[in-house]
Amino acid sequence: MQHEIVSREEWMAARKALFEKERAMTHALDALRAERRGLPWVKVAKDYVFEGPDGPRTLGDLFGDRSQLAVYHFMLTPGSEHICPGCSYTMDHTDAARQHFEQADLAFAAVSRAPVAQIEAVKARMGWTFPWVSSGGGDFNYDFCVSFTAEEREAGTARYNYGLTQIQRSPDMFGVSVFAKNDAGEIFHSYSTYHRGTELLMGAMNWLDLAPKGRNEAGGTMSWVRLHDEY
Repeated sequence: MQHEIVSREEWMAARKALFEKERAMTHALDALRAERRGLPWVKVAKDYVFEGPDGPRTLGDLFGDRSQLAVYHFMLTPGSEHICPGCSYTMDHTDAARQHFEQADLAFAAVSRAPVAQIEAVKARMGWTFPWVSSGGGDFNYDFCVSFTAEEREAGTARYNYGLTQIQRSPDMFGVSVFAKNDAGEIFHSYSTYHRGTELLMGAMNWLDLAPKGRNEAGGTMSWVRLHDEY
């Protein structure tokens, strides 16, 4: 992109015009976030059990002593050597971020269908410390619309991102789900987002968006992203 070179006064006028648009967008986002927080909840009726390095963990256990839980649905398929670069890019932000949001009554865990040994190997390679458990052969991934059976994919009924995308090949996709727990120990599903909705978690994107080249995606969306030990 060729940029016009102007005087400081001309730049300031253009910058202030954009600033007004940024302010309007910020206020619109504030309203959207408030609407998100006001969504109705669904009571979680199933007793989901996961496998962690220290043994079985229920969904309630993942909360620890907090009343809110954010789950990242990490694409890690049993037996596959593929480590999703996008999921990894997102999770590179998590250990730094959670030391703050865990002080604000929000717990975090990643969940994948892969077995614990496979998860632990990836976690060790990447240097991550956040909780990451296996949903194994249970219903959790399927119930929260990030995993799809071979039959669903073959029949064309594997729908992702609230029906916008038909999944044909990948048995696992990615997303975020948020849960809340009341004083009686009942658990509720409050929110899920998929696909570009997870950009909310990618702090590096916000930095890149400030620079002239932006996300530098000449080769396609996130085409430059690698596992952080492959750059």
